[in-house]
Amino acid sequence: MSFRKIASMLILCAVGFSVLAGCGRRNAPITPYEAALQERREAQEAGEALPPEPAPPKEDRRFLLDPLID
Repeated sequence: MSFRKIASMLILCAVGFSVLAGCGRRNAPITPYEAALQERREAQEAGEALPPEPAPPKEDRRFLLDPLID
């Protein structure tokens, strides 16, 4: 194998590993409803004017590919 092929394979592997490393997540994402509740709680603790109370979220509908990530 030539140097050019080895170098391109190493670069390709490095890029591939970088992409795969960035696919994970640390913890569950926060929903907009939870963020609004948290903001309201923080405003109440600080004695500031309260933002409007958020509407509860609708029931989550399952998607065809959801079993792949569960």
